[in-house]
Amino acid sequence: MKSLISKSIEDKNLFKASKKINSDTHKGNLDYINLAQKSLPSKRILRERSLADNSIIESARINDRQTIVVTEDGVWVRSRPTQSFPNNKGSIETTKKLLDTAIVLGKRAASVEQELPALSVTNWVWSLINQYHSTHSTPVLMEEASIHFAARGNKHLAAWAEQKAIEETGHDRLALLDIESLGYKAQALVQAFISPSAKSLLDYFISSVENPDPIGVVGYSYTLERISLAVKKRHIQAIEAIIPSGINATRCLRVHSSIGSDVEHVEETIAMVARLTPAERNNIAIACYETAKINFSSRENDYPSARELEHKLKPFRH
Repeated sequence: MKSLISKSIEDKNLFKASKKINSDTHKGNLDYINLAQKSLPSKRILRERSLADNSIIESARINDRQTIVVTEDGVWVRSRPTQSFPNNKGSIETTKKLLDTAIVLGKRAASVEQELPALSVTNWVWSLINQYHSTHSTPVLMEEASIHFAARGNKHLAAWAEQKAIEETGHDRLALLDIESLGYKAQALVQAFISPSAKSLLDYFISSVENPDPIGVVGYSYTLERISLAVKKRHIQAIEAIIPSGINATRCLRVHSSIGSDVEHVEETIAMVARLTPAERNNIAIACYETAKINFSSRENDYPSARELEHKLKPFRH
């Protein structure tokens, strides 16, 4: 499951060691989905259409101010909607546009309270700690979501969540191995720290699972895996360049990147969501928006200063 991998690498990227990489990554962060630039101008307003207009394929109201409408012409965002739009059966393509647009809007709504630090080995260790907290909780929480879906009679979603639990098992171990490779007592370190934003994202995941209808976990999972596809080989290489030669500390990142398993996971989830009811797709789009907003936000004290971080990590060195 993608979580703080995207938080500390993708949206929060620490690639200030290279201005070009940093610039490219930021472009990917906001507009990594091509339709964001081509079909989602921030001030474009959908002209009024009749409810019987068949060109409207599906829509989702993601908050009190914005409704996403997928039409034959592309994707539109209606601000302060006064009109209801039909939400017809989705296709793989329209569902992808719907959810990806919700992610972009969540990114734009994010609150940034702290500037990003430059990339360093210690900052990468801090990132790995948060990656651990994301991946460690996923199998158990997805198992619980599967039970809740089954209790509601939704066998397809129960099977999807159960498969997610299987797929994500052991990924926390990759983060621990990466931390150990950098010379730290990994288990003790992850038990000692978690950043405020990492906790907020985990809390959202937990609350989605505990909801009487845990449909939000689908949007949560899709969002983090979709964002991970913006982590390219060059971003991994940028991290490897500051790590001492011969040390492998990007195992977890590789799995949750465009060269890892998330590519297939994203395709599978879109195909599953496209078969759901309009109401379910709307709720998943809302969860995509909310997850992206939390994930792309930064809170005060998310990133300790270089001196503070060194002080925090020093007792855990081997």
